[in-house]
Amino acid sequence: MKEPKIIAEIGCNHKGDMNIAREMIMTAATYCKADVVKFQKRNNTELLTPEEYSAPHPNPANAYGETYGAHREFLEFDLEQHRQLQAWCEEFGIEYSTSVWDVTSAKEIASLKPKLIKIPSACNLNKGLLEYLCDNYEGEIHLSFGMTTKAEEEEIVSFFESKERNKDLVIYSCTSGYPVPFEDICLLEISRLKELYSDRVKAIGFSGHHLGIAVDSAAVALGAEWVERHFTLDRTWKGTDHAASLEPEGVRKLARDCKAVCKALQYKKEDILEIESVQRNKLKKNQVKW
Repeated sequence: MKEPKIIAEIGCNHKGDMNIAREMIMTAATYCKADVVKFQKRNNTELLTPEEYSAPHPNPANAYGETYGAHREFLEFDLEQHRQLQAWCEEFGIEYSTSVWDVTSAKEIASLKPKLIKIPSACNLNKGLLEYLCDNYEGEIHLSFGMTTKAEEEEIVSFFESKERNKDLVIYSCTSGYPVPFEDICLLEISRLKELYSDRVKAIGFSGHHLGIAVDSAAVALGAEWVERHFTLDRTWKGTDHAASLEPEGVRKLARDCKAVCKALQYKKEDILEIESVQRNKLKKNQVKW
């Protein structure tokens, strides 16, 4: 089994502040030992109707602007800022990635040529977005299956097969909620996805929005090769995602535990392992052999 890759999803938890974003990159890389940090990119006028853009934020306590559109714009980094984020990732030795929510954002982020781009659950039926990435981006395309029917899953994978890009596709088991109670995580979906798609896509991942880190190691045991969790420096900060995110110590322990579980998922290479030989000679020396 391949060692799982850990994605610390910063998303918009940087609060629109590049200095905070840099600190989060550095922390994820040097302290947490994550493999990837992931941001988000939206073209808000493309995603929102004028009415949605001008409406107040549904939860004013989390708002960074007087309207929902102003809130989203405050949290948005432009392409040059993403270029700087990518440079900081290179400086600290961690992969840069971004979730793209629309075709304009996909064009911008694809121009940076990251190793992977993510399609969030909310956008996995946007055929124009999928088509653009398949036709114009050569890296891995990661895609979450939250809020997605089984029939839609099959349509998505078949679409990537029709584009001959399915071997660059990583699909994620995901329940879209913030946070998700344990009974709704449905970890066995990983096993179902592996059974159906392991020979059709590059890998299966797990994107979690739950509390704690026990579940993620179990996801690895079930075969998830990628584990993605929201990351924040402070769960009490203002914003929608902080409460369902892990702080640095949580990401550090998650990365440690997931990689330890991967190492443990082995069959014995021989009846008596080398580590057992000394103990066998000491503790079984007087045993009667059959």
